[in-house]
Amino acid sequence: MIHDDPLVIAGKEFRSRLIVGTGKYPSLELMQKCHEASGADMVTVAIRRIELPGTDKTLLDYIDRDRYTILPNTAGCYDAETAVLTARLAREAGLSDFIKLEVIGDPKTLFPDTEELLKATRILVKEGFIVLPYTNDDPVVAKKLEDAGAAAVMPLAAPIGSGLGVCNPYTIRLIMEAVSIPVIVDAGVGTASDATIAMELGVDAVLMNTAIACAKDPLAMAHAMRLAVEAGRLAYKAGRIPRKLYASASSPLEGVIGT
Repeated sequence: MIHDDPLVIAGKEFRSRLIVGTGKYPSLELMQKCHEASGADMVTVAIRRIELPGTDKTLLDYIDRDRYTILPNTAGCYDAETAVLTARLAREAGLSDFIKLEVIGDPKTLFPDTEELLKATRILVKEGFIVLPYTNDDPVVAKKLEDAGAAAVMPLAAPIGSGLGVCNPYTIRLIMEAVSIPVIVDAGVGTASDATIAMELGVDAVLMNTAIACAKDPLAMAHAMRLAVEAGRLAYKAGRIPRKLYASASSPLEGVIGT
């Protein structure tokens, strides 16, 4: 990634603006290779799905803790109480003070329960967690989460695992106007162009799992997503030309013989 343009969350710098997950891979060995190909510095792990330590290797054995920051998440929680307990277990296990906070309100769409999400955010912030809440694409809720002490907001681009891409860029832009903390697009990315579009909007980072893990060639897709996030960030910083209704010649006509 661009070394002079780090992602900063709660004072911690990350070279990569791509955050990747750990679920749905055909094997843990492939997951490990995809993490490498993605160039990510942060990897999210579902606390409620981590295997208990035993004689065999667990998921965490395939993540280099010296290289990657683990972002525990509370996937599978449907109320604030359960999400808070899950976050506490992650910290007790020595994983991180960072927490990707998920409080699901609907099992079909996996949309968040924003009331319970805000409640859990306030509790965990008071307990010293660095809270990154997964939320809907609502600027009002995003601002409330910032006011509650969230270190970043993670609005969905589309339902989790849907691969629909950024369905409503307008509301993502409004969220970026509403808050002063990092905005990380979470959920809905299906392919590299989706990631680029998200980054070209000006979001700070993109988090994805299914788009890589369930691709026909996950390793190739991990590399493609790395390039897509980099390209989108560079394009955003470069500044696109304005959209125009009519053509504008690439070569000026002034001085051309016959004009």
